[in-house]
Amino acid sequence: MRQAMKRFWTETSIAAEAGGYAILLDGKPMRLPGGPALQFGHLPLAEAIAAEWIAVPPGAELQPALLPMTQLAATAQLRIPATRDETVMAIAAYGRSDLLCYRATEPAELVQRQQALWQPWLDWAVLRHDALLRVTEGIGFVDQPAPSLAALSRAVAAHDDHGLAALGVLVPLLGSLVLGLAVTDGALVATEAHRLSVLDEVFQEERWGLDRDAAAGRAQKAAEAEDAARYFQLTRSAA
Repeated sequence: MRQAMKRFWTETSIAAEAGGYAILLDGKPMRLPGGPALQFGHLPLAEAIAAEWIAVPPGAELQPALLPMTQLAATAQLRIPATRDETVMAIAAYGRSDLLCYRATEPAELVQRQQALWQPWLDWAVLRHDALLRVTEGIGFVDQPAPSLAALSRAVAAHDDHGLAALGVLVPLLGSLVLGLAVTDGALVATEAHRLSVLDEVFQEERWGLDRDAAAGRAQKAAEAEDAARYFQLTRSAA
């Protein structure tokens, strides 16, 4: 939300409409600034979004962090339909520099941990999407096979607008297209995907001690990943 809003309503309810459900605030359809009334095709999602708005304290400002399902639904309904091709390209581009392909050269324990925990998901990408990605040591860029990148792009494009909204959060947050696709595929839970994405950072803290600011940042990103995965699952539920 681009402009500050405060809770001005007292009652939140759900109304069935042709093609889905609407959230009513004091009997009026919920709208975001500058946008049309939002409609939700899945009752579980409508219920989750209604719960977000009910939980806003009276008079409190509406902060994006309080309304993650609403934010994702707005993205899926208002932004992605107008920019679908660009969105697919932006998400798929992460396959060119996927986190899992860049390995440490030392210490040996970190090298072994990356191999043990990351390589199975690159193997999964081969089996699930026929996308073999090359691995390199250090930070030097490695070109990926064009057929593999095309296969991953097709996997992204196969998602509906809700799936793209979820991937649009998951993939940049994780730094890995492979991990993001594994979450939406149901092969990996978001908490584990996030844990894999911060493997290097956690390893360094094991050696040198906890960085509280970094830990707080990780916790925030873990919550955002869980929200995106939850949104995706709510949009798979029966209407």
